[in-house]
Amino acid sequence: MVAHLGTEGWRGRFYEDFQVGDVYEHALGRTITTTDNIWFTLLTQNTAPVHFDHHYAAQTEFGRPLVNSALTLALVTGQSVSDVSQNVMANLGWDEVRLPSPVFEGDTIYSRSEVLDKRESGSRPNVGLVSVRTTGFNQDGKVVITYRRTVMVYKRGYAPKPPRPNEG
Repeated sequence: MVAHLGTEGWRGRFYEDFQVGDVYEHALGRTITTTDNIWFTLLTQNTAPVHFDHHYAAQTEFGRPLVNSALTLALVTGQSVSDVSQNVMANLGWDEVRLPSPVFEGDTIYSRSEVLDKRESGSRPNVGLVSVRTTGFNQDGKVVITYRRTVMVYKRGYAPKPPRPNEG
């Protein structure tokens, strides 16, 4: 019997892989359900009824529940991880967060990120800093969130190693 070596799957970008101006169309979209919105809102102790009280929300100018904007931020950030921060040492922050259009239950959210800047860390030789502008948009192409995010990303060869199966 001949043993076949496995082919390593995508493990994300390292600092060296980022180029200013690159745009990553993130692969996964996600439809936000009523349950997602209610659970996230309650888990984060957000008591605004516009997120979980359909009767209340029907009386607003929107006529229906708004998706919690922190859920929108979390979802779009999550969509970007495989392209931007799979090999992150630390998330340094979100800046310039803007929510130009509301998100409603039933909307499907997609996203993309553009590399704005990259630089070596001044204090850690094993990482670099990368800044991206991420844009989230709904099924109609309407922009629902934009932000600038800065992450500290491992350089190639410095990230923690995933476990390997024992070869018996």
